[in-house]
Amino acid sequence: MQLDQAMLDTVRQYFAALSRDITLVLAAGNHAKRDELKTFLAQIVATSPRLSLIEQADAALTSPVSFKLLADGTDTGIIFSGIPGGHEFSSLILAILQAGGSALKLDESIQTLIRAVRQPLAFSTYISLSCHNCPDVVQTLNQFALLNPAISSEMIDGGLFQEQIEAKNIQGVPAVYLNGEAFANGKIDTARLVEKLLERYPDLASAAAPAKSLPLQDVVVIGGGPAGSSAAIYAARKGLKVTLVADRIGGQVKDTMDIENLISVPKTTGPELAGKLHTHLAAYPITLRENLRVQSVEKGGATHKVLLNTGETIETRTLIVASGAKWRELGIPGEKENIGNGVAFCPHCDGPFFKDKDIAVIGGGNSGVEAALDLAGIVKSVTVLEFMPELKADKVLVEQLGKRDNIHVITNAAAQAIDTENGKVSRLRYTDRTTDTAQTLALQGIFVQIGLVPNSDFLGDVVERTRFGEIVINAKGETSTPGIFAAGDVTTVPYKQIIVAMGEGAKAALSAFDYLIRQQ
Repeated sequence: MQLDQAMLDTVRQYFAALSRDITLVLAAGNHAKRDELKTFLAQIVATSPRLSLIEQADAALTSPVSFKLLADGTDTGIIFSGIPGGHEFSSLILAILQAGGSALKLDESIQTLIRAVRQPLAFSTYISLSCHNCPDVVQTLNQFALLNPAISSEMIDGGLFQEQIEAKNIQGVPAVYLNGEAFANGKIDTARLVEKLLERYPDLASAAAPAKSLPLQDVVVIGGGPAGSSAAIYAARKGLKVTLVADRIGGQVKDTMDIENLISVPKTTGPELAGKLHTHLAAYPITLRENLRVQSVEKGGATHKVLLNTGETIETRTLIVASGAKWRELGIPGEKENIGNGVAFCPHCDGPFFKDKDIAVIGGGNSGVEAALDLAGIVKSVTVLEFMPELKADKVLVEQLGKRDNIHVITNAAAQAIDTENGKVSRLRYTDRTTDTAQTLALQGIFVQIGLVPNSDFLGDVVERTRFGEIVINAKGETSTPGIFAAGDVTTVPYKQIIVAMGEGAKAALSAFDYLIRQQ
């Protein structure tokens, strides 16, 4: 991998902030890609006098294309196996910066929790260089390693370690292993990684020192997507004391590659938009509690309480719930147990694992048709299955389907079960609703694209919700509970669109401000 001069100049500017000496230790041995990796690392090292590259045999480095980071001569626990290009280039640069003294991006309460770990934790994350979700996991686990010498984090490029991919039957990334055992698979954020750690090591919560409590807030916003970000910014502009709690800024938008309907912005991507949301939030005096998840909400009279997964409680005069939605599952036999083994939800992340294979996309809406079009250039064939008599996607997308020879569409199809052979997906069973007959489709992968489920379970009966889990709101974004408002995809507002969510978030913030004024 050859880095161009513009990229090297940018890296040189970043590394001017290094306050520690960083040594990249490259394993000894022979490998077809080792010279390419060595050249790549030499280019990186040449950008700063605080960087150096050495080659030596090391027990921690199990492949000739593995290297680790030392900070002032001390092992950081961070290992890269493969050439971290593509989306993982940012993981390498960030690891060097943070090992070199830059502040970590994890919430202080999470840092306290990770420092409390006493048992050895060896994380291995299998990635694809085309996966835009993988760097989030790699970067989080790298920070865990920097926080605690008992923790190590290794990024493994599945493209260079196919024998391991096949041995572990990995068909989806990121695939995280902890101490050699499967730990997490597929799109997973920092908040969920922390929750899974607490599930496995429940004593961590009590071992960690409690975080300093926030003072009473005027507004707490739950969710960092378009609706939550908009709500927080509008509330802050009114001079209110605002805290935003989110597992990640950008929310579901971060998983969308092409965005062409955000008015005044002809084209952008989810990661780009998420970055701009973060920048906009940082321009205001908003307390950001990122990478955290809300466990529950306790409604009161003049104030409400928000309980976080770290055990903290935030008290607030008003609450805006903008927690968005997650991928909806089919709920059929063979689905959940095969996620990461042939069943997937993210075509951008997992598409490369199905090169030259026959796959199906279940769902004929915009997301399903877009997924089929994306996958058609990678796989052998794509079959789109839609429950209704016609595809629900926009006309312009449906027309694109007709231009692809390897895409076939089946309507009036109700998925019934997913079968496997030798541990891998082999067949989809479905019902032809027109003839009410059982049908089968031989394939090696299934991408589920049937819409979203509101992230509202943590609310319980705090507010009125529909049988689908959507929060019932009125025209002002008010819920059934005074002082609690809601906005975006988690609500009953129709048309789950970015621009609609932004408007709804602004509306909820203005309603909260009006509510607070009337309480004085």
